[in-house]
Amino acid sequence: MGRFNEIKELRVENIVKRFPGVLATDHVSLTVGEHEILALVGENGAGKTTLMNIIMGLYQSDEGSMYINGEEVRFRSPNDAFDCGIGMVHQQYMLVPNMTVLENIALGMKECQKFAKVDLASVRKKVTEISTKYGLKVDPDAYIWQLAVGEQQRVELVKTLCLGAKFLILDEPTSALTPQETDELIALLSRMSKELSIIFISHKLNEVKALSQKVCILRHGAVVFEGNTKDYTPKEIAALMTGHEVETSANTEEPCEGKPALEIRDLCVKSDRDFLALDHFNLDVRQGEIVGLAGVSGNGQRELAQAINGLRRVESGSIRFFGTEISNMTPRQVIDLGMGYIPEERNIEGIVPSMSIKENMLLKDNETERFSKNHILKNKVIEKYTDDMREKFDIRSPNMFIAAGSLSGGNIQKVILAREIDRNPKFLVCVYPIRGLDMGAAEFIHKQLLALRNRGVGILLISEELEEIMNLSDRIAVICKGQNQKVLMRDEASTARLGILMAGVKEDE
Repeated sequence: MGRFNEIKELRVENIVKRFPGVLATDHVSLTVGEHEILALVGENGAGKTTLMNIIMGLYQSDEGSMYINGEEVRFRSPNDAFDCGIGMVHQQYMLVPNMTVLENIALGMKECQKFAKVDLASVRKKVTEISTKYGLKVDPDAYIWQLAVGEQQRVELVKTLCLGAKFLILDEPTSALTPQETDELIALLSRMSKELSIIFISHKLNEVKALSQKVCILRHGAVVFEGNTKDYTPKEIAALMTGHEVETSANTEEPCEGKPALEIRDLCVKSDRDFLALDHFNLDVRQGEIVGLAGVSGNGQRELAQAINGLRRVESGSIRFFGTEISNMTPRQVIDLGMGYIPEERNIEGIVPSMSIKENMLLKDNETERFSKNHILKNKVIEKYTDDMREKFDIRSPNMFIAAGSLSGGNIQKVILAREIDRNPKFLVCVYPIRGLDMGAAEFIHKQLLALRNRGVGILLISEELEEIMNLSDRIAVICKGQNQKVLMRDEASTARLGILMAGVKEDE
């Protein structure tokens, strides 16, 4: 496919990349050997994704060199990297929403192009072959915009493998997967390492331990530690990563007996593919409690969150918010009633990427007395507020005026969390709140959610991180194929029990 029949070693030396006001990578050097799995870890904004984007030819380094099998290479575009056998699955997926899975995969497959036309039959055959070989189930005819995040991730992985990658870079590969899917992916990558080398970026240190032979830690753009993974515990790696010990937050309060805040009855909502994503779904959340909703990605979680927040039409059933029916209200009406929302798609529903951090902080409140008078924005008040939020939520950026979309994924999430939590909502729908966040940031967010709960705010926590759900929730509901399988008290739940329910096996009542 490219100049290298195999990649025995990839080495980068003294890589430097500067952005306005930021030294993103500071003389970074690392080496990955044949059939080796290297974990790259660090806090949000440490420079991990920037370094990988340089390796992939998406960015050009300001200084430094890269070598494959001892031969210096310089990639001007991702095509150069692909031609040499390097593929990457990005945290923010590089897919065209209004094209099918098959068409997205075909985009990069030059060998399936004949006489200026794409041979889709050959692409379909290759997709089926890769999907079967690695157990990565995808629907070739589904449109990308119809797929949940977890499903899109599988498409990206299949696409990269179809392009013939001999060296694989994975940016947060398990962020949208269930524990069972994560275990399967770790087993898959372990098998794949017999054929290729892998760099993977992750904040989940148990996965770092389970999968990698070596670990490299970045802090503020520089390598601060390299070592053999087996010689360190997850707790020790976390301390090396953050510079201090990280503790896990847990909800230790007594079960809540507050008044109903959110009451959902027989809710039916269609997916983008026009089938019932929610099929007579029922759930209650009280004031001052966290109800965790566990489930495999694509079982109605996104549709539920959007229906509650006025972003998706309700076919039938009821959503009552403090006694008020909110089914098919507009998002503005739902916001004005006191609803907070941390969405799944941070770049699409959470922020406007081209707008500044300052502007994104105001998206719901630009007309309030706090920030405007006679429709004129109070710039000094807004700038002080934004600076306060940047400091309080540790949003790492050179200033408040840069485009929010230029931030790392974790820092974008912090912008959304800062805006939603500081608004003092009466209720919070929280979808994958720590996806892409480092352990220190995740710990901070969990403390914020528990503080909201203790102030009497009801929280619907939608997550595929069972540890997160079991640590924070008062009660845990399990969703499968758009139905509530069962609701368990916190002390009744275990990973095994939740996993069985998530797979659709109902317990005997």
